[in-house]
Amino acid sequence: MPRLLVVEASPRGRSAISRNLTAAFVEKWRAKHPDGTVVARDLTTTDLPFVNASWLAAYFTPFERHSPEMRETLRLSDALVAELLAADHIVIGTPVYNYNIPANLKAWVDNIVRKGHTLGFGGEGLVTGKRATVLVASGGVYTEGSPIRDRDVATHYLKLILNVIGIDDVSVIAAGGAKAVDLGEISRDDFLAPLRTQIDIRLDR
Repeated sequence: MPRLLVVEASPRGRSAISRNLTAAFVEKWRAKHPDGTVVARDLTTTDLPFVNASWLAAYFTPFERHSPEMRETLRLSDALVAELLAADHIVIGTPVYNYNIPANLKAWVDNIVRKGHTLGFGGEGLVTGKRATVLVASGGVYTEGSPIRDRDVATHYLKLILNVIGIDDVSVIAAGGAKAVDLGEISRDDFLAPLRTQIDIRLDR
């Protein structure tokens, strides 16, 4: 049974362009996989810990030597890793803040990049045979020919991380210029229409 993991980072709820894109993605994915399972991970309602001294102590201690406190420290990280490993397709919906991903998504990344789980001790990625799609909403436009293309840190970073842990089938659907919707220069539906087409193409491959 195919499984889709949906990771949401935007704090803007239903008004978020990235969440509108993930909703469109899930709708299309369900149509193609009526027997599939969708697992939603909303990072705005998940109490994600940032990496700190106790987290690192637990991370670098072999599992068989974990204290109860260490096991509790890594409990959420273990759950996030399990969600990732169980999925066939991972879709990440995120806004861009100051050219990069939000803090909650960076915290998610830090919790799922785990030696011995998603990353081998020799640096090899262990999350193989999966697909990932990144849905990015940004005020700026970073497509080919843009004068600020070199500021496209968010998509490059997420593609890098996904590749590092072993996912090489990664597509990015970029909703650049999303601020035009907030400014009333274009309707939400008109802005989303070509992006929905890109989602259809991605899932029909």
